[in-house]
Amino acid sequence: MTSKTHSKRLIFVAVAAVSASTAISVFIWRKIKGLERSLNSALQKCAAERQGRIRAQQDLREALARPKSQNVEQTSYPMAPIGVVQSCFSTRNGTPRQPLLVPLARACLVFDASRVPPASLEGLGEYSHCWIIYVFHLNTDLEKLWKHPSKSKFKAKVRVPRLKGERMGVFATRSPHRPCPIGLTVAKVEAVQGNMVLLSGVDLVDGTPILDIKPYLPYCDSIHGAAVPEWVTVDNILAIASVSFSEAFFSTLADCWDTVEKKSLYASPDEFQSLIKEVLSWDIRSVSQRNRPHDGLVKIGSGNVLGNTPDLDDDQDEEQVPIPSENILYHLILEGLDVSYRIDCNSNVIVEKAKISSEFFSSNRSRCNYLMWREQLT
Repeated sequence: MTSKTHSKRLIFVAVAAVSASTAISVFIWRKIKGLERSLNSALQKCAAERQGRIRAQQDLREALARPKSQNVEQTSYPMAPIGVVQSCFSTRNGTPRQPLLVPLARACLVFDASRVPPASLEGLGEYSHCWIIYVFHLNTDLEKLWKHPSKSKFKAKVRVPRLKGERMGVFATRSPHRPCPIGLTVAKVEAVQGNMVLLSGVDLVDGTPILDIKPYLPYCDSIHGAAVPEWVTVDNILAIASVSFSEAFFSTLADCWDTVEKKSLYASPDEFQSLIKEVLSWDIRSVSQRNRPHDGLVKIGSGNVLGNTPDLDDDQDEEQVPIPSENILYHLILEGLDVSYRIDCNSNVIVEKAKISSEFFSSNRSRCNYLMWREQLT
């Protein structure tokens, strides 16, 4: 083979190599351009979706804030409870009218883990107190909320205990009977563990649905020199002269304690007795019960006295009989324990006895919540 032929072959190979390299480069360049176009398209699509979501959210907010028509009330906002309270107060009767009046009143706020991850509570334990927003779920007039305002018969004025039953505008009171039955209270934060918050000083009945909690900030939540009406500052209207316990109370509480202790937030019968004394240090009776004449006529029937249960036979027909107020037996349900007491004309309370009530067996509380309290107490 001549050198000339060899050179031609080398040139051919070189040209072929250059052509192949060029083809590969073109292929890669086209791929890169295709990827760039795909990426730009995806980014534009994401931006369009984001703008669409923003516009949809704006439209939703505007729609929620705008009445459907001039004759229909505003659309409701989508809200649901995020937790529920497991409280020492089994019923509304006896639940304090204001927070922190009963320091020993304890509760466990259990959050719905599907709505509130435990991480949401991180840092709350560093505060001493928290605000709690809740629903007055035991109001007897809740069905009115679903009626048209013209048919709801909303009462603009309510009876005020400190005014001996006189009426005041509902927004000048903390009455639970409101157009929107939402309550605001404050409680002491004792401990935070998992999806539960242990509280004290509560004025919440067992089973209360919770909408939100917020930390209490003294520098802005405590208003120095805040003015209130004079009737708000009068404490002796609801004050009790003394609280004493009968011999029967101690024996009946001891008989119940073995059963109650399994679910109790309290470490001993003595501590539970202290709770009872704190609760009954305020007159928890209704306005009509307090205004009842001390030796007046009381309507009875099927064992029921107006507002409470007397110590009478259950088979009596309804009639009006004279009953001195100190003979009327009132009931306070704490942790499912029925505590009966009397109150005389001088506002002295005598606690008679304790027994297990049906509320105790219907409770679905978990014992672990109470064991957490025991750890805090020890």
